[in-house]
Amino acid sequence: MSASSTDFKSSVLDQQSRPLAALMILIMGSIILLLAVILSIFVGSRGIAIRTVWDALFHFNPSIQHHQVIWQLRMPRALAGVMVGASLAVAGAIMQGMTRNPMADAGLLGLNAGAGLALAVCFALFPTLSKSGILIATFMGAGLGAFIVYGVGSLSRNGLSPVRLTLSGAAVSALFVALSEGIALYFHIGQDLSFWLSGGLAGTNWAQVYVMFPWVVAALVGSCLLARSITMLSLGEEVALGLGMRSGWVKVAAIIVVLILAGASVSAAGMVVFVGLVVPHIVRFLVGVDYRWIIPCSAVMGGLLMVLADILAISLNPMHENPVGALISLIGVPFFLIMIRKSGRGMK
Repeated sequence: MSASSTDFKSSVLDQQSRPLAALMILIMGSIILLLAVILSIFVGSRGIAIRTVWDALFHFNPSIQHHQVIWQLRMPRALAGVMVGASLAVAGAIMQGMTRNPMADAGLLGLNAGAGLALAVCFALFPTLSKSGILIATFMGAGLGAFIVYGVGSLSRNGLSPVRLTLSGAAVSALFVALSEGIALYFHIGQDLSFWLSGGLAGTNWAQVYVMFPWVVAALVGSCLLARSITMLSLGEEVALGLGMRSGWVKVAAIIVVLILAGASVSAAGMVVFVGLVVPHIVRFLVGVDYRWIIPCSAVMGGLLMVLADILAISLNPMHENPVGALISLIGVPFFLIMIRKSGRGMK
């Protein structure tokens, strides 16, 4: 690597990165996230006193009903929310940096729908499949969705563009959702599948948390290790090659990480979209273009968004909670339309 290339890289990162802001987000965001997790334990169809929560956490008694509710229902739900939000946000950040597509998101590019289709097949044909088996199936479904979306988007004579890739993702997602619903009707599993299609954390248990945890942690660590290379890719393929980076291997590793994050999220919370679109853009605006800061900050902010959305979903109607995916879409759809408008202007 030449001295001029190194100087160029350093100057770009120094001018457009804000490490102090990133540190503030990591510290304050983690504190607020912890408080949100604690708050989520109190919120439910039935209010629980602070003393009861304290006793349940530090003096658990399985014979007390409230202790069972806290440990068996609310704790795994809160922890799953953190992992799902962090996974979706980091997956979106990696996809946006790797493809230089500002509208990249696991939900918009067919990964979530592919994982959802895999879930439908598992429920219909392999109802006794283990949690680990379901998780692996969602990885494969997410990979199928990504493969088809990028294949369809590349058929154009002019190649891929952000808008074309997003439209391909929307078409493939619609097809996969229709196939999932068709399987649900034919095999009479509509009630089981409806939760996954709407997106939510209700019914999450410790078994899912235990299965998700090592995969999500490994993928998040891998994404942090890839952060520097993703930064180079976000500056352009030519820049990355000029700096001596093996972009092919980096892309393969990044795709594997994204598939793990998207598949794990869908296996726990269903098809929640827009987290991976909104959070990375907000974080990038605050901390700059260095993915060594964008990825960990996106993980914290994504987990916080998911937990707060879940609290709101429960609070609006405790007896019949709203799907988390629908609430996040209220934020994501306007944001998505703004991004489409900006991208359309850029193509003129």
